[in-house]
Amino acid sequence: MKAVLISMFLIGAVFASEYYAKLQPVQSYKIKSSVSGKVIYANEDIEGKKANNSLIVQIDSNINKIDLEQSRNKLSYINEMINIEQKNYERLSRVSSKPAFEKDSQKLKVVNLKSSKADIIIKIEGLKDTISKKRLIEKSNYISNIAVKKGDYVNPGTLLYEAQDLSKGKLEFFVPISSIDTIKNKKIFLDGKEANIKINKIYSVADSSHISSYKVELIVDKVKTFSRLVKIEFR
Repeated sequence: MKAVLISMFLIGAVFASEYYAKLQPVQSYKIKSSVSGKVIYANEDIEGKKANNSLIVQIDSNINKIDLEQSRNKLSYINEMINIEQKNYERLSRVSSKPAFEKDSQKLKVVNLKSSKADIIIKIEGLKDTISKKRLIEKSNYISNIAVKKGDYVNPGTLLYEAQDLSKGKLEFFVPISSIDTIKNKKIFLDGKEANIKINKIYSVADSSHISSYKVELIVDKVKTFSRLVKIEFR
C-alpha cells in the first residue's frame, strides 16, 4: 500500500508540471473610434488578412477639413491685424502728448488679438488631430474583424475593427502558487520538444477565477499555426 501511495504521489508530481494553453497572438487589439462621424469607407476585403500600410476605416472629415482651411485663413488675418495694431501702439507710445488711457486702450487691442490668435491655434491643432483620427491605417497587423460598414454612423467608443500582432505567439496558463518556485529554473518543453524560451511573465496576484494560482506567460517566436492547443512541460 505504501508503494502504491508513493507511486501515486510521483505521478501527481509529474502531472503538476504539465499544462495546456491555446497559442494566441502576442497582442490583440480592439480599435474603437475616438471621434464621431459617418463611415465613408470600410475595408471589408482585408478581413482575415495581414495589413500592409492599409487603410482600414475612413470616417467623413470633409467638414473638419473646411473648418481647418478657414481657421488657417483666420489665423493669417489675425497675424496681419496684430502687426498693424502693434505698430500703431508703438507709434502712439512715443507721443508724449497722448493720454495714458489711449495708449492702454491700444495696447489692449494687441493683447486681445494675441489671445484670439492663441485660441485659433488651439482650434487648428484640435482639427488636425480629429482629421487624423478619422483615417485609420494598419501597418502590418492581421485584421480579424471589421465591425462597421460604409454608411454607419459612429460615436466615440464604437468598435471599428479588431487586429492581432502575429509577429510572435503567447501562451498563458495557470500554475498553483505552491508550484511557482519549482518551475522557474526548469527547461520548457512544448508538445514534447525542448523550446529555447524562458518564462516571460508571472502575475504575482492570484486570478479571480483561479484563486490559488498565478498566471504564467510564455512568448514563442516564429509561430506557424495559431489557436492550437499546446502541451507545456517543465522538466
